[in-house]
Amino acid sequence: MPRECAFTGRKTSFGRSLRYRGKAKYLGGVGKKITGKTKRKFRPNIQNVTALVDGKAQRIKVSTKAIRMGLVVKPLKRKYAYTNQQAAESA
Repeated sequence: MPRECAFTGRKTSFGRSLRYRGKAKYLGGVGKKITGKTKRKFRPNIQNVTALVDGKAQRIKVSTKAIRMGLVVKPLKRKYAYTNQQAAESA
């Protein structure tokens, strides 16, 4: 399973890390120079969560942003709560 959010589609993106030397102009120097560029990865904060998907509890990978946004609906902790809840709705 890839490192990707099931709701937002966030996944690992790639970029560069820059290394500088020198002194900034506003501090009285001649300016900063780039001396190195190395590849790096930007990884989203992905969590394994039990969530309701199509009415069934399922383990999925979700970003923490999706959890904070309220996109994840978590199932009830106990199975017997479902029968009590359904009985209350029909009454």
